[in-house]
Amino acid sequence: MLARLPLVYLVITAVLTTSVSCFALDRWLQVRKLTVAFFVVSVGCCLGMIVVGGLQYQHWTPQQMLVAYSFTMTGLVIGFLLNRKLLLQYREEWRQGMRREKHEYPRRIVVIPVVTVGIMSLLGFVLAT
Repeated sequence: MLARLPLVYLVITAVLTTSVSCFALDRWLQVRKLTVAFFVVSVGCCLGMIVVGGLQYQHWTPQQMLVAYSFTMTGLVIGFLLNRKLLLQYREEWRQGMRREKHEYPRRIVVIPVVTVGIMSLLGFVLAT
């Protein structure tokens, strides 16, 4: 359904989701190198999804892969948004010079992003076909 939109609109949504995710990461963690690395990895993942989608037996179009990428990145931002309190706490400890040998991560810190990315990926898949 969404894959029928013009390619320009889908590229704009992919750029918007990447920008929002990089802005949120930079806002929460305030580490420029990490934000730049996240941006480069995100663009690489988007291009990789388009290439791998074209190589698949089903021959996914670039439009379908851009829809899937946009929804997946939205799910990642939502997952991190729900866990930002603990991420901000770890950031403050790191900035104050407190170094831990091992961080104690509650199960929800992993489960919430996995669930939101999974749900958004399925929604993107449904709306891309």
